[in-house]
Amino acid sequence: MARPRCSQCQFPASHCLCHQVVSIETKTQLVVLQHPSEVNHAKNSVRLLPLCLDNVRIEVGETQDDFTELKTWLLQQTRPIYLLYPSEDSQDISQADSHQDAILLVIDGTWRKAHKILMLNPWLLELTQLSIEPIQPSNYKIRKSKRSDSLSSLEAAALGINVLEPEVNISPLLDLFDAMIEQQLAAMPKNVRQRYQ
Repeated sequence: MARPRCSQCQFPASHCLCHQVVSIETKTQLVVLQHPSEVNHAKNSVRLLPLCLDNVRIEVGETQDDFTELKTWLLQQTRPIYLLYPSEDSQDISQADSHQDAILLVIDGTWRKAHKILMLNPWLLELTQLSIEPIQPSNYKIRKSKRSDSLSSLEAAALGINVLEPEVNISPLLDLFDAMIEQQLAAMPKNVRQRYQ
């Protein structure tokens, strides 16, 4: 029998995070292209974004057909559109002009799955690509990555918004992320928890 879930944050009722949620208003429109395998992943950070951010759109898919509606919508926009993805063609986000009315796209998935989404959607390569050089390691202790510059999708989105809108306080979003991580660690058996600490 499935555990009852909080209708607001969608976490198990015994691990509800609603008391940690602080609303953040942004002019930046955040768009997450989420790989289908991430949707129900217990350690998925993207599900926290709509709890705090008032301007977020999550599109689940992998192929061009999956993102047809999104692509049509983006073509109708007149504001700057940025893809947050590290590549040879990307510029460091710190070099981008702060812009309070931009659209920021983030691909959510493992490195392999995110790259697959990019390759299956060549229209994304036509966008201005930005990358983030983390000033400190990711706090995503509950998921491992072989890359030292790895960030969770939430961390990348938060840092991206912070550059585009320096006056926005992203701390509540990162605090919520940290609370989720600590909650996940606390729920693990001690021998499993030690692998992540």
